[in-house]
Amino acid sequence: MSTITPQILLKAYAAGIFPMAESAEDNALYWVEPEERGIFPLDGLHISHSLRKRIRQRRFDVRIDTAFDDVIAACAEKAPDRRTTWINQRIKALYGQLYKMGCCHSVECWRQNRLVGGLYGVRIGGAFFGESMFSRETDASKVALVHLVARLKAGGFRLLDAQFTTPHLESLGARSISRTDYHTLLERAIEDDAEFFRFREDRDPEAVLRLVKAS
Repeated sequence: MSTITPQILLKAYAAGIFPMAESAEDNALYWVEPEERGIFPLDGLHISHSLRKRIRQRRFDVRIDTAFDDVIAACAEKAPDRRTTWINQRIKALYGQLYKMGCCHSVECWRQNRLVGGLYGVRIGGAFFGESMFSRETDASKVALVHLVARLKAGGFRLLDAQFTTPHLESLGARSISRTDYHTLLERAIEDDAEFFRFREDRDPEAVLRLVKAS
């Protein structure tokens, strides 16, 4: 792949494609445009009873954009359920630049001042493109996802892109749609003037759950 700038990366997302690497050790990148695209319907997040209970307990202190580099580094770490990672140094550098431009964000779960879970992704208009997530404690990444969905709904977003679906993501409500349907959603979403910072992380957990319409 030729030299990629943050501006080129944003144009790629707006066109429905994104970069990946074969592994963390391979510094080459390639463009991906799946035939079937994974998305989270913003009104269709599945929240289990135990996850609702954990949110209500306020087990984690949820923060935004306070440790972006640490979040992407944690997402790149190997884990028992993830022996390999596609997040290489080039990816870290590019998304770090997007973060400094205000186009990339992290949702972080902290406990006792220790980063224990979170996710990061790219924002364009009313679309949020989820990139990766991690957990060091039970349900930490799921809590981050719930808070992200609440934030997106409060801010008027239309699209939460998951790129691909997995059984784990499907259990949380992710589903696959065709490339054509995805482009229709994408074109509408990126034209919207959504607000990522309208939501306050210290609001009542019940308000978070009401926003995501948890039953």
